[in-house]
Formats: sequence, C-alpha cells, structure tokens
Amino acid sequence: MSYDPAFSGVTPGQPPRLLDTVRAQIRLRHYSIRTEQAYLGWIKRFILANGKRHPRVMGGDEVTAFLSRLATEGKVAPSTQNQALAALLFLYREVLRMELPWLQDVVRAKRPKRLPVVLSVEEVARMLSAIPEGVAALMARLLYGTGMRLMECLRLRIKDVDFARHEICVRAGKGNKDRRVPLPVSLRERLQQQREWALALHQGDLAAGAGRVHLPHALARKYPEADRQPGWQYLFPSNRMSCDPRTGRRGRHHVSEEVLQRAIKQARLQVRVLQPATCHTLRHCFATHLLDAGCDIRTLQELLGHKDIATTQIYTHVLGRGAGAVLSPLDRLPALPYPTGDDQ
Repeated sequence: MSYDPAFSGVTPGQPPRLLDTVRAQIRLRHYSIRTEQAYLGWIKRFILANGKRHPRVMGGDEVTAFLSRLATEGKVAPSTQNQALAALLFLYREVLRMELPWLQDVVRAKRPKRLPVVLSVEEVARMLSAIPEGVAALMARLLYGTGMRLMECLRLRIKDVDFARHEICVRAGKGNKDRRVPLPVSLRERLQQQREWALALHQGDLAAGAGRVHLPHALARKYPEADRQPGWQYLFPSNRMSCDPRTGRRGRHHVSEEVLQRAIKQARLQVRVLQPATCHTLRHCFATHLLDAGCDIRTLQELLGHKDIATTQIYTHVLGRGAGAVLSPLDRLPALPYPTGDDQ
C-alpha cells in the first residue's frame, strides 16, 4: 500500500488524504504553525524512508529503524530525534487511532544537561553597541531588558506595550501562558517611536485596501473587524506583505527572526565575543545578571515564565552559587612556587 506524501489538496467527494487529516488534527488542538510544519515534515520523511508505505501497515520496527538512522547516519541532536518521535506518536495516536503496544520498546534519546551560555555585562554592552541603529538594535535590547524569547518579542502587538504601567504583556508564551515583564525605562522613547511608525504603516495599508493582520484562534470570526484595529497590529511589522500559510490571505506579518539573528551574529563577530552567543543568550544574560544583582529566584521564575522553579535554578549554577561556589582545596594552600622550565 503506497501513499503520496506530496499531496496537499482535497478532491471534492473523496475522503481527505493522510497529511490533510494530520493538519486538521493539529489545528484542532491549536498547535503552533511551527509545530504543524515540523510534524508534517517528519511524517513525510518517515513515509518516504519506507518506500511510501502507508503508516497503518507499519509499526514499532519501522519507527525504531527510522529513529536509529537519524541518530547514527544523520547524527541529529537528541532533541531533534525526540521531536521526530513525537510527530510519529501524534500520527499513530491522534490521527490513525491505533494502539501502540510497541511504544515501550522505542528508545527515547536522552537529552544531555547543558549549562546556558552567559556573557558578562561588559560583553553584552559591547555586543549591543555594535548593532547598527534600527529595529534589530531595539529588539536586541528588548530581549536583554525583558528576558523575552525571540518569537515572543517578534509577536508583540501594539496593545501589548503598556506605557502607563511600565510593563509589557507577553501573550501565549511557551506553554501558551501569558505573563508580564517590566518595560525598560531606557527603551521607552524608542518603543514609542516604533509604535508610531507601525501605526503609520498600518494607516498606509488601510488606505491601500489592506491592513488586516492574523489573529489567534477564532477572534477573527468573533470580532470581524478586529484584525484591522491598530492595537492588534504587530509592533515590529515586516516591510513586505506576505501570505498566511494557513489561510492563504495576504497581509503584513511581523519581521522575520532572521533579521535579528543575523544582527546578533555580526555584532558578536565584530566585537570578538568568543562564546557562541545567540538571541537566546540575551535571555540567559537577563536572568543571570538579575540574580547577580539580588533578584529573588521566585520573582525571576515569574519573569521568565518557567513552570517549574527547577528550570530557573540552573542560573544559580551559572552564577557560581551552586557547585561552582565551592573553594578548590588547591586555593586553600599557601602560595606555592610554580616550577620553571629549568626544574622540569
């Protein structure tokens, strides 16, 4: 039994193809567009790797072999391997509704525990100063000043920045949770300018017969004109119009994450920061530097949006308040003469 995974349409009068059913089940659960793309991609790869056989006639042996090839031949990271497994489990459990007696035999990749990369305050200052003035510089400062994740920053709507209360509301962050973070005083004027620019751009779009933006869930149906309202527009809109991959409707999305990623990389190389700093590194720096300044860990947990405080506690190790705070026995000894070349 074969299946063409490249098919993406539905023929009237015929039952939906497999990938269309997968896509429908993902959207029914309000998974993000990135999860949808990742799951569909892994399911396609799984089917193609097995000669286009339908997943219903395959099982644990094929899944195990597929994951093993990813690890041994593809040399993917454990998180990537587990994402592929999650996609296949979603296919069998939620779409095909099949029992999985072989699930206990499937080996999950063990994720190594890594300490986050953290820069010093001086290194952060040098790197931020190296980003040319513009929207990338503003977003980079916002990441460090609030601890937001990259996509949380890009998805900010105009209404989410509350200048009166000096705070920013992060909507639908990781785990689909909202939280509030402080609005950095030093960015207040620049953010107001960005808001005015975004509003002016929106007015131009409305005059051109456009001006509609993507809204989450069913808000577009519940409030038909909400997607034209100024408050719902992205604070960091793209310079170009684009098509929504789900609806096909043309509109103005937020700026691409690559804009900031490239700016951070170029700045890091320019100021010769040796550690592999990325956009997410600024979030790690926010947390570590706040703890270093005396912020209590429960407050930091709320600011970062961590469900479990154990996730936040990793920053105590980065600070040297964990095992790194133990004084080495060598440092307890009196000063010892270090052997010179002649003594060797």
